[in-house]
Amino acid sequence: MWNLYLPIAGNSINILLLFGLGGAVGFLSGLFGVGGGFLMTPLLIMTGIPSTVAAASDSNQIVAASTSGTFAHYRMGNVDFKMGFLLLVGGVVGGTLGVQLIKVLVALGNADFVIKITYVVMLGVVGFYMFLESLQSLRKKAVVEGKRPETGGTSAYARAIQALPWQLRFDKSGVTFSALLPLILGTLVGILAAIMGVGGGFIMVPVMVYMLRMPMHVVVGTSLFQILFTCINVTVMQAITNHTVDLVLALILLVGSTLGAQVGAKLSRRLKADQLKILLASIVLVVMVQILVGLILTPNLLLGYKGGH
Repeated sequence: MWNLYLPIAGNSINILLLFGLGGAVGFLSGLFGVGGGFLMTPLLIMTGIPSTVAAASDSNQIVAASTSGTFAHYRMGNVDFKMGFLLLVGGVVGGTLGVQLIKVLVALGNADFVIKITYVVMLGVVGFYMFLESLQSLRKKAVVEGKRPETGGTSAYARAIQALPWQLRFDKSGVTFSALLPLILGTLVGILAAIMGVGGGFIMVPVMVYMLRMPMHVVVGTSLFQILFTCINVTVMQAITNHTVDLVLALILLVGSTLGAQVGAKLSRRLKADQLKILLASIVLVVMVQILVGLILTPNLLLGYKGGH
């Protein structure tokens, strides 16, 4: 009764299930400052949506969730627009490169496997690091909400960053470093956004916290701002280049995620920085294990598919 045919995906799925998925992932988007694609894409794949269609259509849904979340965090003063703009420029460049890479992989017949193995690697690295670091912080009670972690002196990394040209002061975040750093990081995240169908927030958030030393609550709002425009670029490029955006699927997810993001943004104000980080790390690791199990149980993915389109 509630099943709906998806023209690009080529199958039918329950509309209430899609709405619920959109709402749940939108909630996480507003709560953690992530696009939610790292969860949505694998969940869509589990419902039978082809990997390439899930990744491309989810980028469209992330636009809605991040728009809703950005406005909510802007009202709370949690968006560093100067930082977000630099990340955005890099993200647009990286997203364009990533879409072209997907086009090549589809032609070779290896797109599904590359998308899934990239998920396992990135989720594993990010999840384990965030989980261990957050546990250590909670035990030592060394990190106070709204302040940066103590570094214990000037590290080689800090000296290298200070030596870079184009040093800028980011008043909202309370940090000073080269404009090259967010530009480069934004480019890398943009490439991943195209390949994995994500806004890159689950990678960008820990990068902004640990490498850029930004306060967690400013990270959440700024990450959503960058994700919004990166995913607009990726969605348009995917639709034009690879024809894998299912608008029916994306619109249903969009409605649910817009509502969920507002609720998540309000709840984020009540949680401490380390609590947010350890919750996000736990979710990331659960998804990573699920995808890894799927890869192990379906070894035929290693052989790829012939002929692409």
